[in-house]
Amino acid sequence: QVQLVESGGGHVQAGDSLRLSCAASILTFTSYTMGWFRRAPGKEREFVSCISWSGGSTYYADSVKGRFTISRDNAKKMVYLQMDSLEPEDTAVYYCAASLLPGRPSTTSYNHWGQGTQVAVSS
Repeated sequence: QVQLVESGGGHVQAGDSLRLSCAASILTFTSYTMGWFRRAPGKEREFVSCISWSGGSTYYADSVKGRFTISRDNAKKMVYLQMDSLEPEDTAVYYCAASLLPGRPSTTSYNHWGQGTQVAVSS
């Protein structure tokens, strides 16, 4: 059974940093592209970033490019999202997800999701 558990959210001030973590209980972790998504209050869920099985390829939404960094540790079955220069617009519940498709998979191809961790950024 696949389980993804996020942690690291919190309430910070604009300009601060946070590091989100996702612990994956997946037997074949390196088979998966891992992604981060977020859902802000009153908005649809949106793609934030994803990383290939090897960590060699990463993708970012334009809104976070240059501020957020995704990484993974296959030995520990962990995925991270380093978030710097946080803005109030980054306030959302952040979700970790896993997809068996390579590249930048569509949201519907992610078939495993965590329960989310709340990030709140005050101005």
